[in-house]
Amino acid sequence: MQHVDIVIAILAVLALAWAADQITGRRGLFGASLVSATGAACGWFLAVRVFGAATMDELGWTLWSGAGSVLSLFTFYLFRNTR
Repeated sequence: MQHVDIVIAILAVLALAWAADQITGRRGLFGASLVSATGAACGWFLAVRVFGAATMDELGWTLWSGAGSVLSLFTFYLFRNTR
């Protein structure tokens, strides 16, 4: 079952990147995917390794990775240079 959690997290990260790319009107899906994946990795690290709030056997770490992804995408589009 652990592999299903990983697939769910990857699909959620890609869906969040695609949604953020569509909402902002830009067509830089690779950059959004990269930022989203980095934020998801940070969210996973905080949940599993730093705070110990979840383990890889639970589904809770996917929520943390999704939250990290959303936060990183928000800050990416907030502080991105728009020239």
